Amino acid sequence: MRLSFLIKVPIVAALIVLVDRLFPSSFAGARIGCLALAWLIAVAVARRDVRKSPLARIGLGAAALFAVALFDDPGPLAWVLFWCSLSAAALLPKVVRFDDAWHWAARLALHAATGVTKPLSDVSRIARRRRDTNPRAIAATLALPLIGGALFLILFSAANPLIARAFAAIRLPSLWQILVWAFVAFCAWPSLRPHAAVIRLAARLPDPEPALPGTSLPSVLIALALFNLIFAVQNGLDIAFLWSGGALPAGMTQTEYVHRGAYPLIVTALIAGAMALAMLRPGSASERNIWARRLVTLWVAQNLVLVASSALRTIDYIETSMLTTWRIAALVWMALVALGLVLICWRILRGRSARWLINWNAFAATLVLTICCFIDLAATAASWNVRATTPEHVDLCYLSQLGDSALLPLIALEQRQMDASTRDRVRYIRDQTFTDLAARQDSWADWTPRGARRLMRAQTTLGPNPARPLPVAQSAWRNCDGTIGQSPVTQVQP
Repeated sequence: MRLSFLIKVPIVAALIVLVDRLFPSSFAGARIGCLALAWLIAVAVARRDVRKSPLARIGLGAAALFAVALFDDPGPLAWVLFWCSLSAAALLPKVVRFDDAWHWAARLALHAATGVTKPLSDVSRIARRRRDTNPRAIAATLALPLIGGALFLILFSAANPLIARAFAAIRLPSLWQILVWAFVAFCAWPSLRPHAAVIRLAARLPDPEPALPGTSLPSVLIALALFNLIFAVQNGLDIAFLWSGGALPAGMTQTEYVHRGAYPLIVTALIAGAMALAMLRPGSASERNIWARRLVTLWVAQNLVLVASSALRTIDYIETSMLTTWRIAALVWMALVALGLVLICWRILRGRSARWLINWNAFAATLVLTICCFIDLAATAASWNVRATTPEHVDLCYLSQLGDSALLPLIALEQRQMDASTRDRVRYIRDQTFTDLAARQDSWADWTPRGARRLMRAQTTLGPNPARPLPVAQSAWRNCDGTIGQSPVTQVQP
């Protein structure tokens, strides 16, 4: 058995012990970043090919960046990006070069799917290599030392109270602990020994060139002319009523027109982009036709107007309602769709390959997601709502759902002019959020650097004796927006 294989077994065991010590009860806090960094170091130590590969070292660097994000403020996005970076670093030495994001998405999916079977297949391979041994021979070899050792331990524990106390202190792991250990092993082992089928199966995937079967040059030209006409009608209506604010027909309000269609229009733009690629597939007759290229360029331009209208609808909805993290994500997604349409047009005009198009879209998406790992979108939404809305109209229920991300905006809101009832409600939400954050930061298990910085700024702004909300009666309670709820009093008839 090779030495490199034997080294990986204690490394996985060390990761299991680390998880057992770091997360005795919950998976939270800066400990997640410590685990990610330890996993990264384990891969670098156990895999000599990863250390020597320049591309794999880039993957390790990206994984280290996301480990820092997990340490500062852990979240599912940073964890997914960390796993993708670390898995790419583990797989890169097995490929000749980085080809395209399409094949790498397949490799990562296969790597995740085969991770469960890889430890089992390695155990089975070891068993096949030891064909000269069978269960009976192993049992015969171990019978004398095991039975004899157990007998002497029983006798010594009866004779020596120190040994008896040591045996009494032994606690067998629970079923949950065993399942957690197995989960860690099945996650860590594939990064140390990737399955060979991952590279082999991904290499069989065809190039990502979309195709529309049964299309000809005349059908493409007719379709493009019709699509441009339909999109021109939609964009003309948006320009007349959405962008210019023209008078709508009787029975329809501006709010109704604005609030409908933002997401369906984005889906329309995505479908149109895929169809544009398929209709001007490299080597096809339409790809060489000048009118087909012009009509596709015009169609892509109309799709850009469609995406801009979708963004404007979302912005108008935010101004009449409020900003949420999902609406920020929607605007970011619309920007990526617009960039994708521009890249599609550039690819058609410049004759670029589908690999070029996919790689640039993947790069843009990865860059945006990386930035989002280090930005608290919930705090951004809370700050905007506090600044753009009067205190009486701020959705305090939504701010209370954001947790400590809304703490500093709540403190800023509390300092504005408002009536006494609204101030008391704001003060209650702020007090609860501050207390919860302070309690988490006092616990080593839940402590995070971002939470510590936020708590320090809040303490500096509030001072040593922050104002407290009004007390409520024992039978009363506070709702999510800080209003006081009161149970109806049942009057007893004399």
